[in-house]
Amino acid sequence: MVVYSKTNLNLEWRKIQKNNITSSEQLFKFLRLNSDGIEHIFLNPKFNLNIPLRLAQKIKKNDLNDPIFLQFVPLVKEQLVHPQFSTHPVLDTEFTRAPKLIQKYHGRALLLTSSACAMHCRFCFRQNFPYETSISNYDKELQAIQKDPSIQELILSGGDPLSLPDNKLRKLIQDLECIAHIKLLRFHTRFPIGIPERITKEFLEIIESSRLQTIFVIHTNHPKELDDDVLSALKKIHLSGATLLSHSVLLKNVNDNLETLETLFLKLAKSGIIPYYLNQLDKVQGSAHFEVDLKKGLQLTQALREKLPGYAVPRFIQEIPFEKHKTLL
Repeated sequence: MVVYSKTNLNLEWRKIQKNNITSSEQLFKFLRLNSDGIEHIFLNPKFNLNIPLRLAQKIKKNDLNDPIFLQFVPLVKEQLVHPQFSTHPVLDTEFTRAPKLIQKYHGRALLLTSSACAMHCRFCFRQNFPYETSISNYDKELQAIQKDPSIQELILSGGDPLSLPDNKLRKLIQDLECIAHIKLLRFHTRFPIGIPERITKEFLEIIESSRLQTIFVIHTNHPKELDDDVLSALKKIHLSGATLLSHSVLLKNVNDNLETLETLFLKLAKSGIIPYYLNQLDKVQGSAHFEVDLKKGLQLTQALREKLPGYAVPRFIQEIPFEKHKTLL
């Protein structure tokens, strides 16, 4: 077991990532699961177990109702086939303009920088996406972006863009800076939640030196995820000149209650992170047990408006394929 002290916080983030729990045997031992608990675990999922040790340390031992446990541990419920759920719920492949480039909305496009993530959320809508992994560069994508002056913002996603090493990110950002009509650079990431050590001095220098206005959208679903080290890493990003927003998914038995959402969004706002989106679940096959009734979601967002300042209440949205923007619910 690794305890994150000031000393080992200085370890390289890739070494820390090697401590991720990726096998059922590791999981059972670490969480001290009894035989009743083990019966609920999906032992050989196609979308494999991958949870940073920092997050695993936050899970209450032998508690199948822990909100972090539920987000990251594969359960036998994932094997249930639901007729309203599909392998590709947002139809990303219908909007591909180059092998790693997706464009759904005017003025912005999304680059799939990597298929790798710091962690595997069990409700990930891209868990079945056919990533292009044989080509290591982004030449075709950059050419497509160069040819379309309507694109002003480039979104780095994946996988997770922070799974790339700093030297590759630097090269990619420099290439984007050479495209005159690109003004905004957005990172969609969950990496700092599990491995905040990823926010290195070199990475911050890349952000600070870029001519592009940088925006970070941090995926976080529960206040337990936001410890002091995580918030400190996010603060460093903010001090580099980037705008910080958050994205959350409404998840049954994880955050579908007023107290949890209120605590989460206030904690974010107090840390200089503006709650941006609260997403209705994308219906990827295997995640039906996470779905929250739409009526309940609307009631929760109304209650949040009554409790919180407006800047701390995210937009409750859903992604509907072929719509020209996210649908406000």
